[in-house]
Amino acid sequence: MSHSGQCFCGLVTYTIDAEPVGARTCWCRDCQYIASGSATNNILFPEEAVTFSGEIGRIEKIADSGNQVERGFCPQCGSQLFSRTIEPAGAPIRIRAGTLDDTELLAPQNVIWTDSAPSWAVLDPMLPHHPKAPQ
Repeated sequence: MSHSGQCFCGLVTYTIDAEPVGARTCWCRDCQYIASGSATNNILFPEEAVTFSGEIGRIEKIADSGNQVERGFCPQCGSQLFSRTIEPAGAPIRIRAGTLDDTELLAPQNVIWTDSAPSWAVLDPMLPHHPKAPQ
């Protein structure tokens, strides 16, 4: 099965030729910055299964985990599209759930970086919580 998505303005589109390997809500400080104070909701896919079309802005940063992470966004509308771990290699790419055409594809399965969440954050009590990144 194939999945697809795009940024808010439609300049960047993507297709994914794989099923998700997971889904999670992330409250790390980097995600709070890019989500304007909220958590990000991410669907995880094998990186090699994702094909982007259109110009993508990219920023690299050392995350709270110590990993070198690249985040991709539309340079025109600013929509956050993905994050991927560059170092260490091999982790799934995290596609921002709201950019998928099918936003019902997979609900979050856990909440990560809860230690970084503000006191007012709504954390689903039915999901496993991880103070930092799961191993």
